[in-house]
Amino acid sequence: MGNSGSAVKVCADHQGGINWLSLSPDGQRLLTGSEDGTARLWSTADSQCRGHFQGHESYITFCHLENEAAFTCSADHTIRKWDVMTGQCVAVYRGHTSIVNRILVAKDYLFSGSYDRTARCWSVDKEKQIQEFRGHRNCVLTLAHYSSRDVLEEEEEEEEEEEKVSRDLLVTGSTDCTVKVWWVSSGRCYQTLLGHTGAVLCLILDAANRELFSGSTDYTIRTWNIVTGEQLKVFKEHQGSVICLELVNRHLYSGSADRTVKCWLVDTGERIQTYKAHKHSVSTLKYHAGILFTGSGDACARAFNSKSGVLQKIFRGHKFIINCIQIHNELLYTASHDGTLRIWDIRGICKRNKRRWRKERSAPSRSSQKGSLSRLFNNKVGCTVQQGNGE
Repeated sequence: MGNSGSAVKVCADHQGGINWLSLSPDGQRLLTGSEDGTARLWSTADSQCRGHFQGHESYITFCHLENEAAFTCSADHTIRKWDVMTGQCVAVYRGHTSIVNRILVAKDYLFSGSYDRTARCWSVDKEKQIQEFRGHRNCVLTLAHYSSRDVLEEEEEEEEEEEKVSRDLLVTGSTDCTVKVWWVSSGRCYQTLLGHTGAVLCLILDAANRELFSGSTDYTIRTWNIVTGEQLKVFKEHQGSVICLELVNRHLYSGSADRTVKCWLVDTGERIQTYKAHKHSVSTLKYHAGILFTGSGDACARAFNSKSGVLQKIFRGHKFIINCIQIHNELLYTASHDGTLRIWDIRGICKRNKRRWRKERSAPSRSSQKGSLSRLFNNKVGCTVQQGNGE
């Protein structure tokens, strides 16, 4: 049974709920986007607020932080780019005609998805719309990006020359129950992935293995070959909408409105663990060093041993749903609709988890258990790789 933990710091500067939390690639800063229409920049070194970005005319739905620039999107139909050092707005991207609910930055591109049924591509530096992706029959909720170089062999690339110049593709998930793949250079739809019977809420891309995972309000997760568009597997055990996904070392973690997280072996489709104890929907999750951290509509964050499913700790203190979590330097950051960013020390459970792993691995083998111990060793090797990829 997990024990309760108290936050080492509570940041309550926002005047409205926090909808998203982004960590910079170098780990030095965090960005929060809020219902109060502002974003705030936080230092991970001392947890102090280092910037207050004001300019949106409505609430911020999502945010993304690079090392030198911050991006926010809003219900005011715009996206804004901010200078991290000065706090100044350096670009406003206009064109959407409804709420912009998701953004993604890749290379020199800024992608956005909106309730206006479109996704768009912008030049990050030139404040200019490059492409519009029109074809969904309802709002675009989630985005992913990859290059055909990541998934196609040279002999497989038979697209038009103009598309071979860029080779970038955008993936969009929509409430119209479809996933679409688009050529960025032309805006042409490359594939429409059909199978879901509910809104597509989340996407995870594994370009190296040519796979895309989509979670939906139809209670399922589906795996697709992103080259052929073929549906590979359907994961069906959830009893509620699939809200969030995390992929680590061929293990897929799915958080659901049914108050559970499930772990699946991607290669076989087998469900190998269910993480219970949540009293409301699982809204966000993050894997770190053999531990699965979750945020829930019950206002608690939790830490589970990812292998055994045992609840190790409950983080209590928020008053409303936890919308996003991040982990850096063995600190857990939780952002909630109660308007606070809370910081928790997770060194203790990380150390306990590592000690348990070492103890299990050093246990003497017995000839009668050779087969099962071999499988256990293989599992532990997998956990070692996951520790390296977990943040």
